[in-house]
Amino acid sequence: MARLLIDTSPLRESPAFARMWWGLGLSSLGTQLTVVAVGLEVYALTGSTLAVGGLGIAALVPLVVTGLYGGALVDVHDRRTVALATSAGLWFVTALLALQAWLHVDEVWVLYALVALQSAGFGINNPARSAIIPMLVRPARLPAANALQTLLFNTSLMLGPVAGAVLVARWGYEVAYTIDAVLFLAALWALLRLPSLRPGTVAYDGDAPAPLAPTPVEPAAARRRVGLSSVVEGLRYLATQPNVRMTFLVDMSAMVLAMPRVLFPAVGVVVLGGGETTTGYLTAAIAVGGIVAGLLSGGLVRRRRQGAIIVWAITAWGLGVAGFGAVLLGAGRTTPDHVLWPALAGALVLLAFCGAADSVSAIFRTSILQTAAPDEMRGRLQGIFIVVVAGGPRAGDLWLGAQASWWGEGMAAVVGGLSCVVVLWLLVRRWPKFYAYDAHHPTP
Repeated sequence: MARLLIDTSPLRESPAFARMWWGLGLSSLGTQLTVVAVGLEVYALTGSTLAVGGLGIAALVPLVVTGLYGGALVDVHDRRTVALATSAGLWFVTALLALQAWLHVDEVWVLYALVALQSAGFGINNPARSAIIPMLVRPARLPAANALQTLLFNTSLMLGPVAGAVLVARWGYEVAYTIDAVLFLAALWALLRLPSLRPGTVAYDGDAPAPLAPTPVEPAAARRRVGLSSVVEGLRYLATQPNVRMTFLVDMSAMVLAMPRVLFPAVGVVVLGGGETTTGYLTAAIAVGGIVAGLLSGGLVRRRRQGAIIVWAITAWGLGVAGFGAVLLGAGRTTPDHVLWPALAGALVLLAFCGAADSVSAIFRTSILQTAAPDEMRGRLQGIFIVVVAGGPRAGDLWLGAQASWWGEGMAAVVGGLSCVVVLWLLVRRWPKFYAYDAHHPTP
């Protein structure tokens, strides 16, 4: 049983990683409070779901721009400095959100602007934090470290929205934003305690950075200048590294073709009943599955065939989404005046299964990205990664939303899930070496 439980050895072996894990975990919970509070505040001011959806556009555009630029920045400058500076900026934006709520500014454009600033900062901060992890944890421990990170994310995703809604309902938006600002201080503390981490160093033991062994890719002169040429260099590198590139392509096949979250509001009203409450249950089920997978990841993170694990995990995701659609088709489209509990139970089980599969895929996709790529490219690849992770589900919302308007929510999920599996295996057939990827002999 002990071998099944999550491997916590990275927390014991690396004090710096342990501080980051706790600090960023608390700040991640606060971030989810703000995500819910901003959406509720925009809806309260406008009464428009479209206006709430506009927050997604306000967040996505600056994230794409700064994600690519931020990755180039991270590959040139001290990663601790970049992460700390952008975290301080993110804390300041959160404080401004709290201030506008306490002062009752009540202007939607202010919320849009602050969300855009927050997203722009995250586009630089996330690649910096992600590129720091391989500098604090030995390569053999990276899957375990990523399992711990994924567990934190899913826990925040499950608890944050519920806590945010309760805080707003009882004490108002200002309290939710203020608590986020307080929790964010934990991330600042963790980053402040890090040693200097310039590209090409590690700090596996204790807090003292040491030189990193040379990598096959030597730093280019263009890389030393943060600009378009550096971003293009990262994209060109990705184009020549099929295993690393496949981690992006297989994730896009899952997120673009088979991300079901856009269906949840309609499912709660016209299929399963229960309205917003059912929508909340469906959203939480994916996070619960991810938490269970993380807690039982101890044996899995020791496996060498990481490519095969990713492929089968995404296959499970696609089949789970298709199964969710089959449940909806069985329930019918009747606009029930009560919750259809048997169908809801089946839907929740299948979505939890999907969440577990997605977490397993995320653990090993991140591990391949961190180990197969050379250190001087990690920032730019992490920048591209955050763009894919953010943009893929947004494109998926549009694609499945369109299908739902054509032939209903149930069939949209079935078609999306099965098309994900088909495209995934076509990609594997095109590049079979990804399926055979061996963590003991990582090749990009």
